[in-house]
Amino acid sequence: MSLSIQTNVASMSAQENLRVNSSFQSQTIQRLTSGYRINSSGDDAAGLAVANKFRNDIAELSQGVRNANDGVSQLQITDGGLSNISNILDRLKTLATESASSTFTGNRSTLNNEYQSLLGEINRQASNIGLVNNGSMNKNLQVYIGGGSSQANAQVTVDLSGAKNQVDSAGLAIGSSTVDAGGVTLAGNAVTSLNNANYMVLTAAGASKETLTLNYIDSTGAVGTLNASITSTSSAGISVSTALSQLNTQLSSVGLQAGVNSSGALVIGGTAAFQVTGASTSGGPTATLVTDGSITNTLNTGDYNVSKAYTTPDTDQVLAFSNGTVTQYVTLTTAGETTAALAASKLNSTLKSMGIYAFSDAGNHVNIMSSGSFTVTQVTAPTTGTTGWSGSTAAGAQVAVTAPDSSQSTTGNALAALTSITAAIGQLGQVQGRVGAGENQLNYAINLAQSQITNFSSAQSQIRDTDVAAEAANLTKAQVLQQASIAAMAQANSAPQAVLSLLKG
Repeated sequence: MSLSIQTNVASMSAQENLRVNSSFQSQTIQRLTSGYRINSSGDDAAGLAVANKFRNDIAELSQGVRNANDGVSQLQITDGGLSNISNILDRLKTLATESASSTFTGNRSTLNNEYQSLLGEINRQASNIGLVNNGSMNKNLQVYIGGGSSQANAQVTVDLSGAKNQVDSAGLAIGSSTVDAGGVTLAGNAVTSLNNANYMVLTAAGASKETLTLNYIDSTGAVGTLNASITSTSSAGISVSTALSQLNTQLSSVGLQAGVNSSGALVIGGTAAFQVTGASTSGGPTATLVTDGSITNTLNTGDYNVSKAYTTPDTDQVLAFSNGTVTQYVTLTTAGETTAALAASKLNSTLKSMGIYAFSDAGNHVNIMSSGSFTVTQVTAPTTGTTGWSGSTAAGAQVAVTAPDSSQSTTGNALAALTSITAAIGQLGQVQGRVGAGENQLNYAINLAQSQITNFSSAQSQIRDTDVAAEAANLTKAQVLQQASIAAMAQANSAPQAVLSLLKG
């Protein structure tokens, strides 16, 4: 190699190596101090693209976990509300069971007041947890979590939509239920509802009385008459509850019970065959349980019943009565059964063993009742078809018997409420099952997302993070090389001074 003053190649080589080694040392220090192997795109462009994808997935899943936890929290709030509504249904069933017993001697209106207030509380709580029509939770809930191969696969669905998931009283089909006193409704006082706690009856200057007249069947199967009365000796009158207590003391002897329904009207119920034929007052009371003259032959429609007009048959009329086990034939004759009362007496003498009873009324009707189902067939019709017990105009035709109205028995409303509550409990349980399944589903989704976050973070770390051990070794290497480069460059810089030796002569 030639000796040159103008160009110090050795020094230039040392400078280049010093630059490279300084850059290497700077990069190593940057990696150690930042913790990342990739600090700019130039460090590893392909690796950076892959690492960024992992980081983006981690960000999506991290928010997805928060979404799912929010969803679990919301479902837990809903679950707590459902548990509370379940407890309310327990109380409703307790009240209905108490009212469904014919031996209950308290005021069913009191039970029904609590019952109705609890129905309102169910509505309030169902609204608060959003499980009412168009409520905040009454929809197909979709929680986006991420981590899936598609958007559809990245979401968890909890379906709480539709009427099947509405837990207010309407959704549970108990909104119209009641446990108040069932029975035949008698016309209430024209001015004041009997549900008014301050309402006093039989208010008059002196003693006053109100009497209800009923026909019933006694223990021998004969028609009896009961004049059930309430009395007051004070001008202030007596309370409705006191009046009912007086009335029930007399009615209980024939298996009947009086109460007040949710509309504030007097009702008399029981499975026994009976009819209320009238009401009368004495002593001039200004407030009564029922309006005088408002009762005209009120039948107990809580039993199977049929009522027809009666006139003396022009030829003998034969009727067949069947209760599904026994069939009895009754002949209404032109000579014997000339009035409705005589026809009813003839029917009772034959049918009482079957539990089928007949009443006549002032309107000349024959009213037939039974707590069990029965059929009436007109075997032989009168000649004209319009006389006798006018069940049909044709021989062999079956007379229509009206099925009992469950609300007309004393316990009918409560029994119907029990049926509704049982169904409501089953429906509520299904909603609770869907909510609980949704909570579990979201918790499983959270577990998967957390696992994906861990694994994506590990994969990103392999690409982006600094290997500290390796970089520490590189730093030592870079420092030694840099020092060597500086020392060598110093030697290279002093080499041209050798030319001066050649110039000395």
